[in-house]
Amino acid sequence: MFQLTENALSRILPGMKPFVTLRGFKRSGEGGASDLGPLEREVMELIWKRPKREAEVSVRDIHLAFEGRLAYTTLMTTLDRLHKKGLLDRRKEGRAFFYSPRFSPNEFERGVARDLINALLGRGSEGVEPILACIIDAVSERDRALLDELERLIKEKRRAVGRKD
Repeated sequence: MFQLTENALSRILPGMKPFVTLRGFKRSGEGGASDLGPLEREVMELIWKRPKREAEVSVRDIHLAFEGRLAYTTLMTTLDRLHKKGLLDRRKEGRAFFYSPRFSPNEFERGVARDLINALLGRGSEGVEPILACIIDAVSERDRALLDELERLIKEKRRAVGRKD
């Protein structure tokens, strides 16, 4: 099976300085545009930081955490939008909704990286080489061990593909 060794992805991605800022990711078949604005990102971070036993939140919980800086209805709309974007699960109890994250922060970040790479590689064969060269440059500038890890992954993938043929 082809996979990164422990912490390889977390060592590679932070070293890559983006030319553009990603604001979210889009999962196929999960609602409309999934760009996250600053408030949506802040709400998700707040939910992710809660202890597991308190992972489910209400609008009231979020409003209290924001210490009244934002209107209750603004936060209600934000949680609803995050639910519609597929980032939060929601259940109703009485008149209140309770939300819980569908993805961990790591799963979210991997989704952003995966979707970015898929979008870039979908530009056609002439668009792939510059992207791969950029990835190799970013990895080699950061850490020689990561370049070795990339080489190991390529060899492993070639063996796996060779077995399928």
